[in-house]
Amino acid sequence: MSPAGCSHLNVFKVDNWKQNLRVIYQCFVWSGSAETRKRKAKSCICHMCGAHLNRLHSCLHCIFFGCFTKKHIHEHARTKRHNLAVDLLYGGIYCFVCQDYIYDKDMEQIAKEEQRKAWKLQGIGEKYSTWEPTKRELELLRHNPKRRKITANCTIGLRGLINLGNTCFMNCIVQALTHTPLLRDFFLSDRHKCEMQANSCLVCEMSQLFQEFYSGHRSPHIPFRLLHLVWTHARHLAGYEQQDAHEFLIAALDVLHRHCKGDDNGKKANNPNHCNCIIDQIFTGGLQSDVTCQACHGVSTTIDPFWDISLDLPGSSTPFWPLSPGSDGSVVNGESHPTGATTLTDCLRRFTRPEHLGSSAKIKCSGCHSYQESTKQLTMKRLPIVACFHLKRFEHSAKLRRKITTYVSFPLELDMTPFMASSKESRMNGQYQQPVDSLNNDNKYSLFAVVNHQGTLESGHYTTFIRQHKDQWFKCDDAIITKASIKDVLDSEGYLLFYHKQFLEYE
Repeated sequence: MSPAGCSHLNVFKVDNWKQNLRVIYQCFVWSGSAETRKRKAKSCICHMCGAHLNRLHSCLHCIFFGCFTKKHIHEHARTKRHNLAVDLLYGGIYCFVCQDYIYDKDMEQIAKEEQRKAWKLQGIGEKYSTWEPTKRELELLRHNPKRRKITANCTIGLRGLINLGNTCFMNCIVQALTHTPLLRDFFLSDRHKCEMQANSCLVCEMSQLFQEFYSGHRSPHIPFRLLHLVWTHARHLAGYEQQDAHEFLIAALDVLHRHCKGDDNGKKANNPNHCNCIIDQIFTGGLQSDVTCQACHGVSTTIDPFWDISLDLPGSSTPFWPLSPGSDGSVVNGESHPTGATTLTDCLRRFTRPEHLGSSAKIKCSGCHSYQESTKQLTMKRLPIVACFHLKRFEHSAKLRRKITTYVSFPLELDMTPFMASSKESRMNGQYQQPVDSLNNDNKYSLFAVVNHQGTLESGHYTTFIRQHKDQWFKCDDAIITKASIKDVLDSEGYLLFYHKQFLEYE
């Protein structure tokens, strides 16, 4: 769909189109009265197969209901040339020429008005009304975060996202970002100072998205503006092909980082990326690389910023060592592996283990002034507030294209102290010894989101587990949100793992 919107709406917008659209919403989408609900239950069946389910759509040009899943509504659109239909579950307008859900300001206004009327008739208007905090309230929330405590049965912040055509990769990352506590505070407090042209700033759109998520509305949100901006600023993600959720995360953080210019108010940056925008404050850490000359043992150190850590898995073409000798069922970071299952800690050990670069990768040593063999070791110089771990499940090489399904056990609570540069002296021959300062709370994290991928490289689907409260988890599958158990979360395969620093958390 072009930025100007759908050009096929004019065919529908003639005569009494507004009244006709209102009737469809009143009778078949948001039925307020008992009478209209009964009428909807009786009449909303596919005119081809007689089914009530399979995402029924109603033709906007004639009286016809058809399945979207089984493409009966598509067949009707093709034979009758009736190009527009409304989703009877969510109220979205679909154009069969654009092959996309479309946005129109006038139609959106009508939809919202009829939705409010239906809620009022059912006596739930107040319950789902939009909460708009004042600037004073926002200031109080910012300085007194405990005031933001959400009751155990509250569902504020839980909202599904419509899949706009293979966009589950985007929806799963949006769910993780909207449930990042400090990011939520920033976007709900109107602190962004936009310096870009209207309707082109991703930060402004994310601010609006957070308002939508925490407004109290239950109906799934349609993120068409977000998708359009992502296509505009990250063109490699444009199109309706399935994309990689990890690639989308990095692209989104990069665009948000660039569009946050001016939000740091001239404050001195406290991260290796020399930027104090909200993205770098939350997601940027410092990765230390120590290259040691095997001849003179001189060490060359560099520190690079990172937004995530990509971890190799057993089963990949990259060599992976077995569990450390003597581990046999020991518990590290709360992860027990009596059966020999790989843990997140194992992956982090491998990531921070010294690596011999070999004779084919000699470096010029500043001490020896000659090319020598060396070892390289990565450690964490500075930890981010939110640590994102990317398990490298998709392998692409000249000979191989496959998904690695190795199960990796990951904990609810994670201590990163053993992998810090300051703990390096506690490592001997690549084996871990518990450091004295392992009780340092600054390095402890809690799991709050897990992105999973089901299926194969060619055909797959992304979902997200998010933590709403300290011990309540929900599964976000595009528009559908269901309660999940901690066991569901920890038993999942895991693709992206999001951890938040414990001492900065609050309910």
